[in-house]
Amino acid sequence: MRYALLSVFDKHGVEDFARGLTELGFSLLSTGGTARTLEQAGLSVIPVSHLTGFPEILDGRVKTLHPLIFGGILARRSREEDRKTMEEQDLPDIRVVAVNLYPFARKAREGLEETELLEFIDIGGPTLIRAAAKNYRDVFVVVDPRDYPRVLDALRDGEDALELRRELALKAFVHTAVYDATIYTELYRRKHGDPPEYLFPVYRRMHTLRYGENPHQRGWAYEALSHGFLSTLQPLWGKALSFNNYVDLYAALALLQDLGEEKPACVIVKHTNPCGTARGDTALEAYERALEGDPVSAFGGIVALNRPVDRTLAEKLNEHFLEIVAAPDFHDEAWEVLTKKKNRRLVRFRFPLPDGYDARLLGGDLLLQEPDLGIWEEENLTVVSGEVPQELWEDLRFAFTVVKHVKSNAIVVARDEQVLGVGAGQMNRVQAVRIALTQAGEKARGAVLASDAFFPFPDSVEEAHRAGIRAIVQPGGSVRDEEVIARARELGIAMVFTGIRHFRHA
Repeated sequence: MRYALLSVFDKHGVEDFARGLTELGFSLLSTGGTARTLEQAGLSVIPVSHLTGFPEILDGRVKTLHPLIFGGILARRSREEDRKTMEEQDLPDIRVVAVNLYPFARKAREGLEETELLEFIDIGGPTLIRAAAKNYRDVFVVVDPRDYPRVLDALRDGEDALELRRELALKAFVHTAVYDATIYTELYRRKHGDPPEYLFPVYRRMHTLRYGENPHQRGWAYEALSHGFLSTLQPLWGKALSFNNYVDLYAALALLQDLGEEKPACVIVKHTNPCGTARGDTALEAYERALEGDPVSAFGGIVALNRPVDRTLAEKLNEHFLEIVAAPDFHDEAWEVLTKKKNRRLVRFRFPLPDGYDARLLGGDLLLQEPDLGIWEEENLTVVSGEVPQELWEDLRFAFTVVKHVKSNAIVVARDEQVLGVGAGQMNRVQAVRIALTQAGEKARGAVLASDAFFPFPDSVEEAHRAGIRAIVQPGGSVRDEEVIARARELGIAMVFTGIRHFRHA
């Protein structure tokens, strides 16, 4: 007699699966709620406790943990000694094990107290799954209800199905590994708050990318099971997103989110740096002002807007080669216009973006840090030179928001909530200042300048003065702060210290 052991929390499809197994001559073993579900469906079920002669105890904490059950799963049918043991011990010939686990992760998200949450740590389920997966050469292990039809088809065809059983075993080991990692991480978080001593990030491969950063590199996209950045994106039209597309999209949307949704805003990104950023009274105006900041660099870039795209804006977007347009939505008329460009990708996104820990892989090892949240804290702002007119404060915050998202050493020149010049990724700060001011040109007169970190020397202040910069915002903290402040006062430039640095190295 062949047995199938069914013990599932998620009962989707289990009745049809059990009925199919019965038609194929299997006897059904089951426990608790699963047994009741199957009996109510008119199926004949043998309770595990009847087979073992041992009752379910401790409010169901112990149901399947018995040598008869695990002997029936783990026996190697190809070994004569194991077959002899099965006969001598009267072990059931269990060929199918369908188990899924208590919903620990969902209950943790619901905020259950720890005493209650512990009851959703499955013991027998993972043990059954691992036993069946270990013996996949003889046993089908099924942890996903979507696999029920595949198992029934293989059994009906009478095929060996070794590759299917191996595939299901791998899926089973992932199932229990994720489950255990989730339990450890959640219980550690509740006690300590900080990241756990052992880190078990879990990602599911979504698809293979066309290539990595360069055509000779392979690439893959993995999505966090805890719903990371990729879950906020919905590619709507165009070729599949590449490795660089995803990286640039994140850079664009992270800045767009920091700008807030009170006003229409637009961010244009090239190689992860914002080459154009602006606010406007409308989405069209925001885009036009962002593009005006550096139309040359914007060629082939990524545009992100915090307002839906209408037809008028779509027609303006089509005047420039833009690889990706990302927006909360696209009007039907805009869709007709934008999809005329074959090498265009349209992506819908939603805020907020996840704010999990920031991780960097270094040759296989991992660095982890808290995300760089916020821009500045009002109570820590210090005007160290001159006076800042009220009308400049909004520009100073705007520029300091943008510079947070520029590769270090980073400088941003802005006026009227429009980026005029960006100096990114330079090895010395004064060179970043010169690049940003050169790009801004005459528009720098009366503008503000933001730096992601302190000025180590007064030379950057002197460059700003020559260009006509009206006010500077920077973190402060240099051993030469007094020299820098004194030079700003001599030159009549207002300067604000924020007390917070925004280095961005990768």
